[in-house]
Amino acid sequence: MIWVNEHIDPSGIIYSAIATCNQTAAEECHATFKASLTPEQKEAGWVARLRTVDSWDDVPISALKLS
Repeated sequence: MIWVNEHIDPSGIIYSAIATCNQTAAEECHATFKASLTPEQKEAGWVARLRTVDSWDDVPISALKLS
């Protein structure tokens, strides 16, 4: 299982992404992603999302991949 953290802008575009097979690292990263969103970004519709995928082929091309 691969954990993918994403910052998504109001139009649905992935602004940044980090992927890892380490669940603990993914959860810590997600907490950091959420905390880094400003109140203005949240109000505008920015979100921090943590999801899982089964293959590296399903990870966004721009993601930083940690092993």
